[in-house]
Amino acid sequence: MAPMKSKWGVFGYIKVLLAAFLLIAPAAADSFTTKERTVTKLAEGVYAIRHPDPPNAFVEGNTVVVIGEREVFVVDSAFLPSTAREDIAQIRRWTNKPVRYLLNTHWHIDHWGGNAEYRAAFPGLIILAHTETTKRISAVSPGQLLRNFRARADRAQKRLAEGKNSDGEPLTPRQLANLNARVYGNEVVLAELETLQARPSDLIPSLSFDHDVNLNLGNREVQVKFLGRGNTAGDAIAYLPKEQIIATGDLLDHPVPYLGGGFPEDQIETLKRISEMNIRTIVPGHGDTMNDKAFLNMTIDFIQEIVGNVNKLLYDAVVSGSPELMEKAVKERIDVASWRQKFAGDDPASQEFFNNFSLPGVIEAAYYKMSGR
Repeated sequence: MAPMKSKWGVFGYIKVLLAAFLLIAPAAADSFTTKERTVTKLAEGVYAIRHPDPPNAFVEGNTVVVIGEREVFVVDSAFLPSTAREDIAQIRRWTNKPVRYLLNTHWHIDHWGGNAEYRAAFPGLIILAHTETTKRISAVSPGQLLRNFRARADRAQKRLAEGKNSDGEPLTPRQLANLNARVYGNEVVLAELETLQARPSDLIPSLSFDHDVNLNLGNREVQVKFLGRGNTAGDAIAYLPKEQIIATGDLLDHPVPYLGGGFPEDQIETLKRISEMNIRTIVPGHGDTMNDKAFLNMTIDFIQEIVGNVNKLLYDAVVSGSPELMEKAVKERIDVASWRQKFAGDDPASQEFFNNFSLPGVIEAAYYKMSGR
């Protein structure tokens, strides 16, 4: 899907461009935006941390902490170094045991930007990632990150000057607030990313794997698994068989899926494999923890419906040569309002994210992947 990769830049993921629709949302409702840091105890010695969004209207991935009798395992180091330092301080309040393993579930920066902070805090740390994830993280330099976030702010500044959104319509109050955040909150983020330039090698995983890695933290087993492609080519999950807890990375995000790229056909099968596992608690890459498989199965159904319709339309001469026409045709075949309500509810920010990212993103990704088979 080379056209999509080049359009999205180093992140390979359109959430970088559309995460601007973040700031104005009801505080009481769960949405894809996050206002406050929350810590959820999932079991004795197992915690999920949900981080507030950065000041430039980007996103922070969830972090999971698993404490064994001998050492600690962490899933994803978040985006900003300061966020990782806050999590490390929290871990040290929980235990004096060292963090021995850090898993990067995939290569998007909001899940590994804090790697160097963990390396500095815990000598001997092993950062694990799938082989494909390690390749992608290794290819991203701190200088590239700075250039991309500066360009992101420049695009927002231009849009503010024009006073119009990408459809040529006047900016809504929500869009105006978020574009301002992308511009005026960006200096804080750039200052943090500047610190990564002094130690770029500390960001790169030190242990790559292709399939499974089983760890014993001391009377606590953690299974790291590659169940198939989905959000990226190297998505990894962490599973605690005794506690029946899984951390999915961005294979699953709640309440609105991050489906703006990746491998939709593969993701269906990967999510089905997760659904077949003995699971009591699901920690998604973004959003609140779930205690059943209802949302997981709904996401599978949604992607299946999109992929099925794209497959039927691939040989339609009217739409087969245009992703824009494909998107229009698929939307005419599915109940968009029903799916939007299921995922976004009545939250305006989540509805906008579904309309502008999840739905068109998964249609486009399916179109490019399936047309190239």
